Amino acid sequence: MSNVTTHSFTNCGAQAVALAERVAAQLREAIAARGQAVIAVSGGSTPKDFFARLSREALDWAAVTVTLVDERWVPDSDPRSNARLVEATLLQGAACAARFVPLYTGAPTPEAGLAEAAARIAALPAPFDVAVLGMGEDGHTASFFPGGDRLAEALDPHGTARVLPMRAPGAGEPRITLTLPVLLAARALYLLVSGEKKRDLLADVRLGLADAKNYPVRSVVQQDRVPLAVYWCP
Repeated sequence: MSNVTTHSFTNCGAQAVALAERVAAQLREAIAARGQAVIAVSGGSTPKDFFARLSREALDWAAVTVTLVDERWVPDSDPRSNARLVEATLLQGAACAARFVPLYTGAPTPEAGLAEAAARIAALPAPFDVAVLGMGEDGHTASFFPGGDRLAEALDPHGTARVLPMRAPGAGEPRITLTLPVLLAARALYLLVSGEKKRDLLADVRLGLADAKNYPVRSVVQQDRVPLAVYWCP
């Protein structure tokens, strides 16, 4: 439990500013130390303000690589594409100089595209400097969905796969996701959430109450490999 710190804000604009400033500082530190920085980000509606604010941070964006925590198996022309969201909100202005590494490959299924997606992630400097996660009301994070066909493999803390396909009843489209070991190897790990319902869900997850003790996000909350910083707004 002591591995989790929570930063609460009265509005989501303040949340976005605070997280963008913190992440930008860590990316600058990485560039100063190693000449480059890698950040993995999540999709959904919650990170839009954060992406927009981060894109305006003063950074050597040409030294930054951006990739995705997970992706729906759709092209970036699809409105539900996480890549499309990142391209439209984060890779703007000076931030368009960053290198973007998507997970979708154009193959007909995530299973067919797995080898190429895994090769893309394997080619990136490891560990990642920053990983920013979200959380669904069903307790999923990344594409670790309840009932996922490869959930156990994706959550195996000793697994060797970096990327896995995921199909689940609540996932909508087939997906592809970074695995838990890759995320927990990050130098900095964030969970970006909004709304009272998710705040209460996360509290249940941390306490292991009722169904929440089995939610996939608990694998991130209850681990001790990397400190987790939760950024919450109403």
